[in-house]
Amino acid sequence: MIAFVIWSLVSAVLFGIGVSAWMSKKPVGFFTGVKSPEVKDVKKYNHSVAVLWFVYAAFIEICGVPLLFLEQNSVGFIPVIFGVAVITIALLIAYLQIEKKYRLH
Repeated sequence: MIAFVIWSLVSAVLFGIGVSAWMSKKPVGFFTGVKSPEVKDVKKYNHSVAVLWFVYAAFIEICGVPLLFLEQNSVGFIPVIFGVAVITIALLIAYLQIEKKYRLH
């Protein structure tokens, strides 16, 4: 149960990043330490990035549901970890598509 609560807090932080991106007036950065791209339409770009964060947070939360039913050190954690890895890779690919769509150059 404690693991799921911590997992949910992480998901809530990711959702909060989405809210911050949605409300931002400047183009939001995605990768740490990388300058935000110059984009054609800041509002649409930020909203697309925000939706990406919302979806990611929802999938992370869904992946955490098995934590409610698994015992500590269970083999059942392997699919959860694998699922998070796959979702994270999909997040990166989706962001690169968003950036490509809205980039000025």
